[in-house]
Amino acid sequence: MEQDRLFSSGTIQEDFTFNERVADVFDDMVNRSIPYYQTVIQGLAALLRQRLEQGTTIYDLGCSTGSTLLELSRQLQDRELRYVGIDNAQPMIDKARRKSELFSKEELLTFYRDDITSCPLDHAGAVICNYTLQFLRPITRQPFLDRIYQALPPGGLLLISEKTLSHAQRLNRDFIALYHQFKKRQGYSELEIAAKREALENVLIPFSVEENLQLLRRAGFEEIEIFFKWFNFTSFIALK
Repeated sequence: MEQDRLFSSGTIQEDFTFNERVADVFDDMVNRSIPYYQTVIQGLAALLRQRLEQGTTIYDLGCSTGSTLLELSRQLQDRELRYVGIDNAQPMIDKARRKSELFSKEELLTFYRDDITSCPLDHAGAVICNYTLQFLRPITRQPFLDRIYQALPPGGLLLISEKTLSHAQRLNRDFIALYHQFKKRQGYSELEIAAKREALENVLIPFSVEENLQLLRRAGFEEIEIFFKWFNFTSFIALK
């Protein structure tokens, strides 16, 4: 796994994009940048095992390098499930396919490039959006979730993880400070943290927990719960 040193110089050339340079270090980046990343995936696997029937198709929208689906296929290997990963960044899809072949999963997992806001969701039984909504323009998030709700059958699952913000301003500042402390413990320098934050400023737009819950309710989901939370990171499950 190549180490993430993209912002080590502190120089910002452009806003953050999911290009080939990011794809090369993405697995290291998310493991060092997202608290309890693997714990959340374990939670996804447990919830999917609890509710999905054999033969169900799971979509990962904004699948990046395919790590989530690869790990789910390992944890749920006794279940007859189908996995489809979709991303609009070709370097991410290319790496996901290479990893799938490396682990001999290419017959079980399908990865393709498409726009996640309009791609087909044929026979979807569960949809995963891990740290995906935050990169969509706010005005597109409600139609995006509406479409997922319509695609799912009764009992279908939507699993979302997001960076969230708090409307309690003092606490929100505390949460951000604690997150920066976490990143420093993962080996990122103050310079790298500041540079990446600047690169993401106009790209990653987090909503509050309540704003995300409102989006899910408006889409039609009635049974919604938070299944994991760490300061300004939140994971939701919504059941149709």
